[in-house]
Amino acid sequence: MIHIGDILGSALKNFRTKSDTDMIQIWDLWEYALEKTIIENAKPGSFKDGTLLVHVSSSVWLHQLSFLKQDMQDKLNHVLGRELVKNIKFKVASLNV
Repeated sequence: MIHIGDILGSALKNFRTKSDTDMIQIWDLWEYALEKTIIENAKPGSFKDGTLLVHVSSSVWLHQLSFLKQDMQDKLNHVLGRELVKNIKFKVASLNV
C-alpha cells in the first residue's frame, strides 16, 4: 500500500513551478531561521523572482520588520544554503493559515 500523500506529491511535482518549490523551502525553514517573536507575527506569503512577500500581523510589525529586513534575508539565505531571497517586501494581512 502507498500513502495517498506520496502519490499526490509525486504527481504534483511535475506541475510545480520553480517558484512554488522555492516557496515550499522558505515556508519549511521559516521557523528555524527567525526569532520566535517574528514567526508569531509574520509569515511568508508568496515568492517570485527572488522577492519574498511577507504577511505581517499589523502596521507596527510592518514598520519594525522593515528595520530587520536585511538581517531576515541573510538568515533565511543562510539556512537555505544559497542566496535565494534577494528582496523582502511586507504587507499587513491575516496570518491565519
